[in-house]
This record gives sequence, C-alpha cells and structure tokens, in this order.
Amino acid sequence: MDKDKKRTILIAEDDEEDLLLTQEAIKECGLVADLRVVKDGEELLDYLHRRGAYREACSPRPALILLDLRMPRKDGYEALQEIRSDPALQVIPVVVLTTSRTEEDVQGCYALGVNSYIAKPNGFRGLVDAMMILKRYWFEVVSLPS
Repeated sequence: MDKDKKRTILIAEDDEEDLLLTQEAIKECGLVADLRVVKDGEELLDYLHRRGAYREACSPRPALILLDLRMPRKDGYEALQEIRSDPALQVIPVVVLTTSRTEEDVQGCYALGVNSYIAKPNGFRGLVDAMMILKRYWFEVVSLPS
C-alpha cells in the first residue's frame, strides 16, 4: 500500500465508550486513517450502499470495516451476512471487534466470512496493542483492494 494514502476505516459500534477507546487506540498506534462511524448494522449497510442519510453524503468506500456484533436494529451477524452476499461489497475486509469471547461467536463469524475476529482486550494498553497489530497487518503487510 502507498503509505501516504489515507485509507478509510468504517467502525460499526453502538457503545459510545468503546467507540471512543477504539478511536483513541487507533490514533495512539499511529494509524493515519479517515475514521467513519456508524451506530448499527442498518446504518452500516446504508453507508455501504449510499442510501438514506448517506445518499448525498461523501461516504468513501472503506478499506476495512471494524464490526461490533451486538448492535441494535441489525446486529453484526446480519450485517456481515449481507455484506458477504453482495458481490460489490464482499471484497471489503471485515474485522469483528467485540467483547464476546465465546467459541460460538468466533465460529459463527468465520462461517459467515469474516476476515479476522478480535475479542476486545481488557484495558486501553491491550486495545492499543491490538490496533498496532491490526495496523501492521492490514495496512502494511497485505494488499487491499482499492
């Protein structure tokens, strides 16, 4: 990836405290990105399809989606299933970032085609470390579709 190019990360997270911690951890690890936020799966899909509130708005295609599982209206599972069933969206990498550590959730997400599953670490330092690994892997090691 061109290191000077600012990539868009779309964060789907309904918990304001978790969102702020994630945003701060991303900044702390030095990942320069255009961070966009949606509060639930419905809003996530509206953003991706440029409909509703995002019809007129500038909503750049995300290089990566950070997806919480437990959200109102449409949860992360439902949103992931729709993303993976749409040929125009299925190439966007999706990383689940959630508090759940259950094997059922991990297996369920991989069965639906998630690219990575990260259980939110305890404490801010652990979250910064996770975001550092995410930054290194997704933005420095692998090639992402444009």
